[in-house]
Amino acid sequence: MQRLENLFMNHYKKIIIIPILLLVFSLVVFVIQAQKGSILTKDISLQGGTSVTITSEQGVNIDELQESLENSFPNSDILVRELADVTTGKKIGILIEATNIKNEELQPFLEKHFETKFTSDSYSVEEIGASLSASFFKELRLAMIFSFLFMSIVVFITFRKIVPSLTVILTALTDILVTLAIVSIMHLRISTAGIAAFLLLIGYSIDTDILLTTKVLKRTESSLFARIYSSMKTGLTMTITAIAAVTVGLFSNSVVLQQIFTIILIGLIVDVISTYLGNAPALIWYCKKKNIQ
Repeated sequence: MQRLENLFMNHYKKIIIIPILLLVFSLVVFVIQAQKGSILTKDISLQGGTSVTITSEQGVNIDELQESLENSFPNSDILVRELADVTTGKKIGILIEATNIKNEELQPFLEKHFETKFTSDSYSVEEIGASLSASFFKELRLAMIFSFLFMSIVVFITFRKIVPSLTVILTALTDILVTLAIVSIMHLRISTAGIAAFLLLIGYSIDTDILLTTKVLKRTESSLFARIYSSMKTGLTMTITAIAAVTVGLFSNSVVLQQIFTIILIGLIVDVISTYLGNAPALIWYCKKKNIQ
């Protein structure tokens, strides 16, 4: 503990460089990805397209079908994946998501590929218009912006001090932006569930930062580092517990749950860095300036 105290109390200005570099890294990623078209890889729920579900317990060569579809529809973004029962793991069919293709083109191709005539029992299709998806994505972005805005207002009301409040907000923003950059690099196809995961992440990020800031500024019965250390023990216990639960969830057969848990897992790891290597050193800096012991 003595070495940790020495590290934080004497080298806090150096420690805070780490989350700053991560933030710069995320901004660079956004610039590069924006030049390619979009910082996010969206699925058809957010950009429109056709979703086909084929019910079958027979094994299907997913890679071969994916390649065949991409060769036949080069202007479409296509994803093929197996479907399995959530409880038993038994294969129950395949899901095909494709942009810029109508079912009138896709179904004949699939019937020829599988050498069968699909019926309503084995073949279902859902078409999502591009304008509807764009509108939905816009509303989700507004939801994230307003949630962050209202969260910022609550933080300012809680602490009523500009620097600690800004530190909490910037730390949470770093968590979201760095997670978003990593997801962008992974080319993870973001659905509406993925956006919901980011909304959950905003709440969790603020939770650990408010815990830390409250203990440091409002509970002065012990030394500055002792208050930070106490907050770290509580916050890391919460985070490690959450990481354990999320890691188990990654083995789910549900693609939606896998996406949610992947985003939250990345965000939890980034939150540890941004909170305890960013917010904590910033609070030490502030307290030393204000002579808060």
